[in-house]
Amino acid sequence: MLRDGVISDELWEILEPVMPQDAGRPGRPWNDHRTTLEGIVWRFRTGSPWRDLPEAFGAYQSVWQRHRLWSTDGTYEQMFAAVTEASGLTDGDVKPILSIDSTVVRAHQHAAGARRDSVVSDPAQDTGGRIELQEIEPRTRGAA
Repeated sequence: MLRDGVISDELWEILEPVMPQDAGRPGRPWNDHRTTLEGIVWRFRTGSPWRDLPEAFGAYQSVWQRHRLWSTDGTYEQMFAAVTEASGLTDGDVKPILSIDSTVVRAHQHAAGARRDSVVSDPAQDTGGRIELQEIEPRTRGAA
């Protein structure tokens, strides 16, 4: 089941003014910002890989690129500030209610403080831990 319409009209009225504009931007016009934002929300709600994004949200590459752009150009910060301002709350009121779902935050076993000898009992399965050896075949030069 596709979840679209996640961004309510009231929320979109707050977010739309802070979204980047197409004017003066070279290349093809952007896909609809609202549909793209809903695709980003869908991806993070489901935990799916970007490649599994339904076509209704547009090409997954475009949605990912927009997410990456908004992450680096400050658009997400502007969206957060606009919602905070519209709600009448301060940053101090909002930040305590934000959270990260720790059920999906994982660390690799080597990063979790496990002893190296307790991680892999079979040396053939050893990933190298701190240093991974890369064996390179010597190149043969052509006849001189």
